[in-house]
Amino acid sequence: MTVLAGASADTLWATSLRRWNTICWVLFAAMAAGIVSQGRPGERYGALALLGCAVLSYALLDRFPGNPVVRPHGYLMVLVLALGGLAYLRSSYASLFMVTLPHYWMFGRTPRISMGFLGLAAVATLLGSWLQQGGWTAEFLGETIVGTLIVVAVGALIGLWAHSVVEQSTERARLIEELEQTQAQLSEAHQRQGAADERERLAREIHDTLAQGFASIVVLAEAARAQIAADPARSAQQLRSIESTARENLAEARELVGAGGQPGGVAAGSVAVTLRRILDRFAEDTGLAVHAELADLDCDQQTRIALLRCTQESLANVRKHARASTVGVVLARRPYAVELEITDDGAGFAVEESRGFGLDGMRKRTAELGGRLTVTSSVGDGTRVLAMIPATIAQETSEEGSA
Repeated sequence: MTVLAGASADTLWATSLRRWNTICWVLFAAMAAGIVSQGRPGERYGALALLGCAVLSYALLDRFPGNPVVRPHGYLMVLVLALGGLAYLRSSYASLFMVTLPHYWMFGRTPRISMGFLGLAAVATLLGSWLQQGGWTAEFLGETIVGTLIVVAVGALIGLWAHSVVEQSTERARLIEELEQTQAQLSEAHQRQGAADERERLAREIHDTLAQGFASIVVLAEAARAQIAADPARSAQQLRSIESTARENLAEARELVGAGGQPGGVAAGSVAVTLRRILDRFAEDTGLAVHAELADLDCDQQTRIALLRCTQESLANVRKHARASTVGVVLARRPYAVELEITDDGAGFAVEESRGFGLDGMRKRTAELGGRLTVTSSVGDGTRVLAMIPATIAQETSEEGSA
């Protein structure tokens, strides 16, 4: 889009320049024809020859703009010489200098060059008039010099003003183009960042729901296979847990697909009730002692999801790595935050060396809600996970939802 805008601006400028150039040539031709028609035959032929040189030089420049031999400055030099020659043929020809003023600014590459050719044209015209009038006559001093200097001054002022306007317009167009490019780059960067954030969020949802469910199924299936002969009742119970987890995974998958990857499968209501159900299932599947103190909190949906996912991830880590015998879970509302604390008496680990996706996902979940996650552990001393979410955020969001 920026390229098209720049091309349109260039086309518009070229069209305006061509129109202005046409007007200059029409005026030039009209004045030249009128002056030539009044001259003597010898003057006419000389004037027509000089005008023809100027016209031919311009025609070559217009026909071959990219040719290194045909240059704008060459045309301006021919024009200067033609004006001097015309002024030498007849003093009235000096008035043609006035209608050629725009060409010095249109074809001069810089204001200094334009002013230089403007000065050369003035000198050539004055010199031709001086020779034609026979020296320093009263007419030359009183009319020709004064008139030419006035024309030069007016032409210089108008040219400098026009050049300043064009320069400002060019700078403005450049700034607009840079702004459009920057906006396009920012838009692309935002799109890439949005896509990356969406992939990361979807990966976190899959990890915290489907992947954890599949991990539970694998652990339960291995335990059931190992105990199927020695403890059929226990194996049957584990098979029922496998079936229940598989159904929950299927529901989670349908929720994720149906909601476009948005978190689902978490019903509204008391988070304590949902946590109690998760803890009961965990105790039944693992045989570990679970001690829970769960306050009956009314949280918004995002806070509820964060608390449940942190609990599920922590319990999954206990199941896979901790080799613990007891797990404690405390959910409470403090004056400044909602707190979820999960502890175990397992093997522990070095927190600074942990590179797990689960811990990182829990930290990001709490951070997105303005909270933070603290993990305290050391080898042989168990693990403590503390998630804190600002109570004001949870309360405000809940009130907006109820309103």
